[in-house]
Amino acid sequence: MTKDLTKGSPMKLIISFAVPLLFGFLFQQFYNLVDTMIVGRFLGVDDLAAVGSTGSINFLVIGFCMGVCNGFAIPVSHKFGAGDYVGMRKYVANCAWLGLAFSVIMTVVTAILCRDILVWMKTPANIIDGAHNYIFIIFIGIPTVFLYNIVAGVIRATGDSKTPVVFLVLSSIINIVLDLYFIISLHMGVAGAAWATVISQGVSGVACLVYMVKKFEILRIHREEWKVDGHMMMVLCGMGVPMGLQYSITAIGSVILQTAANTLGSAAVAAMTAGGKIGNFLACPFDAMGSTMATYGGQNVGAGKLDRLGKGLKSCVLLGVGYSVIAFLIAVFFGGPLAQLFVDGGEAEIIANVRAFLLWNTAFYIPLALVNIVRFLIQGMGFPKFAILAGVFEMIARSLAGFGLVPIIGFTGVCLGSPIAWIMADAFLIPAYFHVSKVLQKRMAPQTDAPQAV
Repeated sequence: MTKDLTKGSPMKLIISFAVPLLFGFLFQQFYNLVDTMIVGRFLGVDDLAAVGSTGSINFLVIGFCMGVCNGFAIPVSHKFGAGDYVGMRKYVANCAWLGLAFSVIMTVVTAILCRDILVWMKTPANIIDGAHNYIFIIFIGIPTVFLYNIVAGVIRATGDSKTPVVFLVLSSIINIVLDLYFIISLHMGVAGAAWATVISQGVSGVACLVYMVKKFEILRIHREEWKVDGHMMMVLCGMGVPMGLQYSITAIGSVILQTAANTLGSAAVAAMTAGGKIGNFLACPFDAMGSTMATYGGQNVGAGKLDRLGKGLKSCVLLGVGYSVIAFLIAVFFGGPLAQLFVDGGEAEIIANVRAFLLWNTAFYIPLALVNIVRFLIQGMGFPKFAILAGVFEMIARSLAGFGLVPIIGFTGVCLGSPIAWIMADAFLIPAYFHVSKVLQKRMAPQTDAPQAV
């Protein structure tokens, strides 16, 4: 079940590890697409815009949760790579305690503030009630996000990228079925879509946890290993919080860009929603590459095999460049038909804006590939604070687009926000990778000034 990424061809290992992750991300985005399609087709443009207007704040909060969980998994992967299974299980136990604390605090705070946040974001009056109904329920489900992502992150840290996918597929199927039932049969509106998401996440999280306890012997935590360890919690927070903040800081720029799009009216918000959902689906391979490189980097650093980091990076970048070309061609030839999955063919303006959004974004997918691959590799190497700085560059770029471009060039400014952000992040991340590589080499170099035996 586990997989050692410290031995063998980096290209083969990366592909074999990333493919199951890719299917998982595709299923996750697929049910997000279906969720949005059902809302758009059965509830109308306003409800589609209502759900879409929460996208950036959803990413800010849920992205933080997922980033924290991914960061928690890095010390686990280091211990696994080093063969210290007792230390690994202690880290897993402390992950559970921290996850419980984080989920309770974040659920209470976000549920209280979500209405005010939507007002601050200048959400149009005709969709703000629907937006609040949707995002309030999503925030209530934060504990399910922590449950699934902590368990899945721990399992991936041991080299098993397939098991979490199985339960993600289960979640996707449940979500789609519940969407249809809640929205079409029970007429619950956007609240039905939100409850479908929360319930499906909870089921997949519980199922994944039960499976891990029963099938992964090295992850069966003994009673003495459940003890709270302050040092381990500091290490986990030192990895997890910066990764969570990286998502949130990046999302602040998205919130600003979303706020700018909100000023263009509900039709523009609907176009951004549909374009963003399709774009997220097309970007799934980059997500899979990023998660793969986090585990690959963590295991190889733990094993002291720094020479394999550069080889893995080159292999993954080649894969990313090749897919970027494919994604752009998909946008060129199928952008219009894909837009019509969300709205009626008569919504000409929305369809044109969705196609423009996709073309601008996919044209810059090579920079996006580098952002995911390099950033997650750096995190896996044990330098999560650099992810925050990269997120700052993305935030600045999207903020500039929101404040400067959207008022001047309208929806085209919305389209340019992410490409500019990816380029600015790469300008920081690429030099940062070479820097942290040198730091690691010095840190792990054998002492040569000690007296030599004759």
